[in-house]
Parts: sequence; C-alpha cells; structure tokens
Amino acid sequence: RSAMICCVAAQAKAAKNVARVIVATDDQRIVSVVEAEGFEAKLTSRDHASGTDRLAEVAATIDAEIIINVQGDEPLIAPETIDSAVQALNDHPTAGMVTSWEPIDKAADVLNPDLVKIVINEAGRAIYFSRAPVPWPRDAVREHGTIEDALRNQPTLLASFRKHTGLYGYRRDVLLNFTKWPQSHLERQESLEQLRALAHGVEILTIEASTSSVGVDTVEDLE
Repeated sequence: RSAMICCVAAQAKAAKNVARVIVATDDQRIVSVVEAEGFEAKLTSRDHASGTDRLAEVAATIDAEIIINVQGDEPLIAPETIDSAVQALNDHPTAGMVTSWEPIDKAADVLNPDLVKIVINEAGRAIYFSRAPVPWPRDAVREHGTIEDALRNQPTLLASFRKHTGLYGYRRDVLLNFTKWPQSHLERQESLEQLRALAHGVEILTIEASTSSVGVDTVEDLE
C-alpha cells in the first residue's frame, strides 16, 4: 500500500500547477515509507470519518487557496488531469469545487452501483451524482422494456452516461466548511459525500480526465 501511495505522490508532483504535495495518513508506517522516498507526509488523527476530513485537518495548517485531493488508490492518475483541475478553479472564481469524469464504454458499468455516475449541465457544472443509471433513458426503456435491453439494442445510449472519478479540488474555505456541515439526506441515501456539497449550494466544476485511470480497490485491480 505504501509503495502505491508513493506512485500517487509522484504523479501529483509531476503536475505543473501543484506547488506542494503532502501525503495525509493516520499510519506512521506510511509516513516513514513516504518520507524515505523523499515525499512530504503529515500524520493525522485516526478519528476521521472520511478522507475529506483528513484532508481538511492538513489544509487548516497550510497557506493554500486551492487544495487537490488525489486518493491513495489512484496510481494511474494523470498529472495533466490534476493540472486541469487547478486551472478550472483558477478560471472560475465562483466555483467552490472541481471534480473529474470519464466516458463510460461498457453497459455493465452503467448498471454497476459501485461505479458512480455524474450528471453535468451545459455549462459543465455537476447537477447530481448517483449509483443508479442517470440520466434515465425513459423513451429507450419504454421501447425495449428494461435498461439492460435498451443499452444492448441502442449502444449509442452509452454516450449519455459519465463515470465520476476520484479527483476533487476545493477552495480552502469550502473544504473547511464542508467538514462542519451535517450529512444531507441524499448523501446518506446514496452514500456519496459530494452530495453534501450540492445540498449546500456549492458550485462544482467538472473536467474530463486526460486519460483513463483505474482505482485500485481489489487484488484484481492491483494486478
């Protein structure tokens, strides 16, 4: 695990728009390995409910207007995607957050509740995140009977779905406030904490990931 986190840190450090890379962890073993590889690490509390809370603990101690959260299970994250996230927030001062997405090219991914779908408006802002197939192709499902049959018989439907990926960027004040807000009803229902930000009116920019990335959640992913 520590070696993979070092790979993530190296990818983040390769980004041109990043001034400082910090690994935030509650495990001293990870701190030791990361520092031995020449990266900066911060030991945080073990009591955090989420990675966002851990991020906020470190963000509160540093002077940075924009903080990018790259999860430790994303060793293939492209530095160009990180750069795009920083640039998006620099270019849009009213936005409080930015996140990334990728196209979906398999019908099974649309139906997989572990793969989060994102709905984006014409201005590139996130409208909603869900584990369900959204936006729902009503007419196609009426015609073919089920979502599975609609996707099988109308392959072009896949283009209407986007996969949410694990990169987040925050303005410092939004991040620190986010961890103080109570969970929203939708966040609890979908088990997606980004819905808390939407419930509190945070404008979330979206960018398309520069390259496809694979989150390492299982042994098969690691291989």
